[in-house]
Amino acid sequence: MPVRVVVAPDSFGTTLTAAQAASAIAEGWSTVRPDDDVVVKPQSDGGPGFNDCLGGLGVVRTTTVTGPLGVPVQVQWRCDRATAYLECEQACGLHLVGAPQPATALQADSAGLGELIDVALRSDPVERLVVGLGGSATTDGGRGMLDALGGPSAAKSRLARVELVVATDVDNPLNGPSGAAAVFAPQKGADEQTVALLAERLVRAGAEWEALAGRPVADEAGAGAAGGVGAALFAVGGRRVSGAALVATVTGLPAASHDAAVVITGEGRLDEQTAAGKVVAAVAAAARPEAEVIALVGENALADPAALRIDRVDSLVDYAGGRDRALAHAGSLLVSLAARCAANYSSTNRGNRE
Repeated sequence: MPVRVVVAPDSFGTTLTAAQAASAIAEGWSTVRPDDDVVVKPQSDGGPGFNDCLGGLGVVRTTTVTGPLGVPVQVQWRCDRATAYLECEQACGLHLVGAPQPATALQADSAGLGELIDVALRSDPVERLVVGLGGSATTDGGRGMLDALGGPSAAKSRLARVELVVATDVDNPLNGPSGAAAVFAPQKGADEQTVALLAERLVRAGAEWEALAGRPVADEAGAGAAGGVGAALFAVGGRRVSGAALVATVTGLPAASHDAAVVITGEGRLDEQTAAGKVVAAVAAAARPEAEVIALVGENALADPAALRIDRVDSLVDYAGGRDRALAHAGSLLVSLAARCAANYSSTNRGNRE
């Protein structure tokens, strides 16, 4: 019997965009079960692909800003009536630093995001500014961003006239063992010594932002997003929302999932950070109880996917027999893996389980 299948993955790092991953999964599933109603809804948690997943919303504008290492980079944002949607990763993403190393981890800053905010505010009569945070190369606590807006006090004054929404991909605080430096800086090239230096820098920034805000913004959920840009935005009036939840709402994912028998999501790596605001966890939580939730991922390092309401996990690395092959042939392997899942579904019919 044909069923509705909702395909809602995040991007697979720099290997596949969310749209490419969704297309590959849909192709594989439909090859085996051509009569199913397959609905494609690429997702983002505020990080890479945030603006792409809002396709069709408003108008796309383009400008050039300073990248994380000082090299100019072209970026896009969307303006939908009085709301502008900006993506931090485009301006200061990890993909812009080449091979991450301790020197780049120290140098990378968020000035480009401040420049993008400045241009967006000058280009349209914006009343609401939505900034997607995630995938950055920076651990500067947002200092570069605020300096590009004229300094912390000037930035706060200027942004006071807009509703500032901070769509984060994680709920980590700024400092401490679960803070931006300790958790994310190693992914950005920082060694142990560099992590310690970055952590000290964030403590100083956090104290300054808390004085500016008049409240302990460094401790708030999402303050550590994008290397501490979250805390800086909170200090100048920002309000945090889940990036995954925001994109799901804008793209109509809840309505699409309402009567779905199967929900397929995915990301580059399934691990302990998945539960802290990532797409896979949000999509699984939104699925109806009767639906089968499948996660197709690049790598799986999560011990108990069932705790996230995930019924089945398949990884490209396991399927390909190695990480190099999985990276080199991610698209075609994802098609094949989705086809295998469809074949298993048709034989077990788990979507009709009680």
